[in-house]
Amino acid sequence: SEFAHPYDVLNSASVSLTVASPRGGLSPVDPSSIDAAKDDQVSTNFINSPSTKSLFEQTRPLSDFVGNPSAIAPFSAIFFPGGHGPMFDLATSPESQQLIREFWDAGKVVAAVCHGPAALVNVKLADGSHLLKGRKVTGFTNEEEDMVQLSKFMPFMLEDKLKEAVGPEGAFEKAPGAWGEKVVVDAEGRLITGQNPASATGVGKAILKAISS
Repeated sequence: SEFAHPYDVLNSASVSLTVASPRGGLSPVDPSSIDAAKDDQVSTNFINSPSTKSLFEQTRPLSDFVGNPSAIAPFSAIFFPGGHGPMFDLATSPESQQLIREFWDAGKVVAAVCHGPAALVNVKLADGSHLLKGRKVTGFTNEEEDMVQLSKFMPFMLEDKLKEAVGPEGAFEKAPGAWGEKVVVDAEGRLITGQNPASATGVGKAILKAISS
């Protein structure tokens, strides 16, 4: 749902999307995400439709874009959906970190939802400062991770890592209760984060607003 709902928002507005993954080719889909969204029509349509299955079955490798200004020039934003995968690969991927930095330095939008902000926790800018320092962000909370009983399997707790990244000048924001919708927009619309699956549509709308302004 964290990809299906933003895709639905953006595709409905005729926004062109390109999907990339660390290695390219088939991008694994978190089985628990499929099960959790089995009653969500937008998500089931996305995962089963031949027109959208190719998006995650035939992804382009990050290496196609990293260090290639002309390759990222046509794009207005980079977006990281969740599933637990980003906690284990994108969080420590030098290619992903460099690509995020290049998008940011080019004045583009950087967005993520649920566990997707894991891709942002170690990103540093050209001057050595942290991308998230002093920013307002959100992501999957410690409480939500505990509730799905996966905290012990995580390499780190995303809420803790985001709080560390933003520092005392920034803020980690969250909905009043677990699983509530929360979308945080900062840096004049260029940094967009969502807390959980319920925030996916809101993140899609925020991205659309940012790239349309």
